[in-house]
Amino acid sequence: MRFSTSILSTVLVLAASSSTCHGFGAHRTGPSSSLAQNSPGRSTTFSRLASTVEKTESSPSSSDAATVAANAAANGLNDTGRRPLSPDFQTARDAAVSKLTADLPDPSLKVPLVHFMEEYFAAVDTAAKSGAKNPDGSDITAMQAMNEMGRTLGYGMKYGLGVGGGSGGKFRFEDVRHMALRGGDRGDERYEGEELRSMLGSDASVDFYEAGCNFFRPSMDLDKSVMLGKDNLKRAREQIEAGENVVFFANHQSEADPQVVSCLFETVSDDIGDLASKITYVAGHKVTTDPLAVPFSMGRNLLCIHSKKHIDADPDTKPAKSRQNMAAMSSMLGGLKEGGMAIWVAPSGGRDRRDVATGKIPIAPFDQKTVDMFRLMGNKSKVPTHFYPMSMVSYDLCPPPDFVEAGVGEQRNVRFTPIGICVGDEVPNVGGAEKRHLFTEKAEEECIDGYVQLLKGLDMERYIP
Repeated sequence: MRFSTSILSTVLVLAASSSTCHGFGAHRTGPSSSLAQNSPGRSTTFSRLASTVEKTESSPSSSDAATVAANAAANGLNDTGRRPLSPDFQTARDAAVSKLTADLPDPSLKVPLVHFMEEYFAAVDTAAKSGAKNPDGSDITAMQAMNEMGRTLGYGMKYGLGVGGGSGGKFRFEDVRHMALRGGDRGDERYEGEELRSMLGSDASVDFYEAGCNFFRPSMDLDKSVMLGKDNLKRAREQIEAGENVVFFANHQSEADPQVVSCLFETVSDDIGDLASKITYVAGHKVTTDPLAVPFSMGRNLLCIHSKKHIDADPDTKPAKSRQNMAAMSSMLGGLKEGGMAIWVAPSGGRDRRDVATGKIPIAPFDQKTVDMFRLMGNKSKVPTHFYPMSMVSYDLCPPPDFVEAGVGEQRNVRFTPIGICVGDEVPNVGGAEKRHLFTEKAEEECIDGYVQLLKGLDMERYIP
């Protein structure tokens, strides 16, 4: 498949902003790294599961730090104070930490990983205390939290680091487009191949999509969550079922946003829940290299694109990364030509960050060139392609650092909190190049409007900019 000159040009400008992240993935700044490879000769330490990151923005001054701390206390974000765990959760937490400590090749890595574990156990403990239930009506328990954490860290070690996984080594993602691994009993021909069977071994029956949802669902207060725009969502599903394409232009707040989409879509209907499992997420390549992200990424349909910042960071790898981006665009165009494709992309290129001076959480601006590229690809496919704004409120679920950091990994925070999604009215794909900014402005305005509606419905007006 060949690109026309216009598409090639658009691919290059897309790289200026696109580096959406997802599910315990990395963020949009810092040097890029190649796709996960099986490298027996490399160090198999647990270090990349830790928060080994380099600041790219200066830390706040002492006066700024006081403001940040005050806002954290007021908003319940990024604070370090936790209520004591219930006895059963404390016992489960202690057992999990003990097991982690025994398995770590370097004890100095204990601190960042224990922080993540404590965050998760505290969130699930809060869920249990609130009376939240599992989808089947059963109680949320300490044993459940311990089992989910154990599986997640186990998958991270096995597939993200190649530690303790037998001969399979690290999981090797397909070059630019990955299809979710849902288990070998679904007619997926990939499971018939020796390469995948060797990598997965005894996990060939694991549904990594469900595993990711099961990990995060207990920390979502679904009873108090808000799902708006259900009619628009149902219309989008009908268009997809008719063989047409749908692109969701979303703001991006949490590493767990794909799981947020799945868990909230499931509350609408079984059909909408099924749609959630078929969405392709546009992401940076780091979601396939961050060891904690790898298990979640294995369960998602992904289209991986390097941002311009990552491409330019290393001149020696720039040509290869540019070729990967062109291959990603070719793969996406192929999927759009087949029809019935659903895509989630954050045109901002990264997560929304709160204003540390005010505690407000504005939506990061949409990038014009990214929006233009998806419109162009939809037109080139010759298949009707529809565009819907998707507003998301998930910041409190996994609050990101207040300051952007480079590298793989970051301090992971988890909170029990309600979440929200609003699917806005379809934005008509009309107008020529001279008015293309009007389309982007409309999509962003609709996303902001839905975001404000959600914050009001969730009693989170304090975050409205």
